[in-house]
Amino acid sequence: MSPSLRNIPIAVPVLGEAEVEAAARVIRSGWVTQGPEVAAFEQEFAEKVGAPYACAVSNCTTALHLALLAVGVGPGDEVITVSHSFIATANAIRHCGATPVFVDIEPNVYNIDPLLIENAIGPRTRAILCVHQLGMPCDMASIMEIARSRGLPVIEDAACAVGSGIVWQGRHSCIGAPIGDIVCFSFHPRKVITTGDGGMLTTSSAEYDQKFRLWRQHGMSVSDRERHSSSSVIFESYTSVGFNYRMTDIQAAIGREQLRRLDDIVAKRRQIAGLYKLHLKDLPDLQLPLEPSWARSNWQSFCVLLPRWLDQRYAMQYLLDQGISTRRGVMNAHREPAYAAPGGGRIGSRLSRSEYAQDHAIMLPLSVQMEEDDVAVVAGALKGAMASVRTVELA
Repeated sequence: MSPSLRNIPIAVPVLGEAEVEAAARVIRSGWVTQGPEVAAFEQEFAEKVGAPYACAVSNCTTALHLALLAVGVGPGDEVITVSHSFIATANAIRHCGATPVFVDIEPNVYNIDPLLIENAIGPRTRAILCVHQLGMPCDMASIMEIARSRGLPVIEDAACAVGSGIVWQGRHSCIGAPIGDIVCFSFHPRKVITTGDGGMLTTSSAEYDQKFRLWRQHGMSVSDRERHSSSSVIFESYTSVGFNYRMTDIQAAIGREQLRRLDDIVAKRRQIAGLYKLHLKDLPDLQLPLEPSWARSNWQSFCVLLPRWLDQRYAMQYLLDQGISTRRGVMNAHREPAYAAPGGGRIGSRLSRSEYAQDHAIMLPLSVQMEEDDVAVVAGALKGAMASVRTVELA
């Protein structure tokens, strides 16, 4: 890459002095693990998304694990989900001793196709795990209709979807408000807001929330905050086998500052997505992501489906040579050795759209720090990649 070319990374977290001071405040306090900052972050997050309960954990994978356990998923059960997701979605099911049943995605939105769920339901189906992929909300109305008719709980993998929204029962609702039974979020640095790493579960069920809080801290009957604030000696007990899935107060303090930025971050990301659509709308055979009328994406990623005649790796390398980072289409768990082996998962429908998206889609850079000329540079490079191939074909 020429040093004269600008570097445009795939994503950049939005962190500043407010987050630095928040972390320093916690370090100076002497209480750095799960404590008052975590409690405050949970309350503020619940209020932000409109959920009765929010429970912070170490990451979204542990959130998914606890969610599945809470709804009763165990050995021998099956969970309907997509293969077209980061491996953690399927792994969380396997961690419960259950089997993921993979169904295909809808074109251009990269989310589970509700029309395929019914036929994938079997006698061992215990839950539906849908993924709001790349920040785009799933068709929850269709999913919930099927789930309720079959008596199945719904868990939403909203790892990418903090700040996204959906029209639900005639009104705008944030992803994280009670639609499904449990919603799981990620605060990894690639996400819209970050705590370095971390996760959150939201629910309208006090019973589920109580389970999360018990299991995230080794099954301990008394929390650290209760013990430390008590005026009398308390001996805790361990009523069930739990896990060490706690968030630290340092992370939570950063998360509270990130939450204050969320609306502005999403507004800027939506602006950049609009610019991409404007600059790329006339490219032949390039399919832009679809935002349904009932959805409001945070545009965690901007994913385009390349023409059949444009090799994915070639396009990505062409952009990288100009200082532009991209990522390939979302992976498919069923193609990985851990899931291709017997017992790794069950195929509930043909996965041709999932496989095609992995092989032909790329994610373009999208971060709050980008300006319109950055978007123009990325769009111009993609046009250049397409033109270079067409030039060879016509030669």
